[in-house]
Amino acid sequence: MSAGTDRLQLADADALSDLGRYAVRAKAVDDAGAMRLQAFGGVLAAWVGVLPGQGILGEGTVLGLRTFALAAPATLDVVVPLGTVTDRTARPGAGAEFPVPPTLALAPWAALTPPRSGWEHVLDLPCAPLAEVATAGIGEVAAALAERGAAAGFTRERVWGAPLEGGLRAGGAFAAYALGFLTPDGTARLWRTGRWLRLSAPGGHVLLR
Repeated sequence: MSAGTDRLQLADADALSDLGRYAVRAKAVDDAGAMRLQAFGGVLAAWVGVLPGQGILGEGTVLGLRTFALAAPATLDVVVPLGTVTDRTARPGAGAEFPVPPTLALAPWAALTPPRSGWEHVLDLPCAPLAEVATAGIGEVAAALAERGAAAGFTRERVWGAPLEGGLRAGGAFAAYALGFLTPDGTARLWRTGRWLRLSAPGGHVLLR
């Protein structure tokens, strides 16, 4: 990862608050998780890991992505703990300025960068059924954890690996729901390129490998 500027100027205070809410949701999924901050030109791409992959190719990886407009162009590529993001976005009077955390984090998923181009549209999916898949899966995984504790890993893999339409896995629905990307009456668009799928929902994107 390459460093860059030590401060990012987002478009406005609402954008900074939005970044904070996104980080809070990601932290609820993985309290010890990280966020990859990529700034190029006038855009900040904020990546989070939702479900880990396996093997050298990271098969099964599920990532969340939100983009934010910057008021001033910047260059940055760092991975930082989610807690440092929530701390900085919750400071009173922060305005639209985000001080880049000096503490770096290790996240294996951050080495996987989906292509920016070459995506082909697969199909459109209503958000409501995706939310239903996510909530049903959360209930099943929670019940398994309560019954078997750490031994419930197989249940988690089975639930979130279940196939949906267009090659999408239930883990993609879970990520979109947990990160707040779905809206009750909205529609998500599924795209594919190579080994990657992208679910573009009203509130953000989910990338699956």
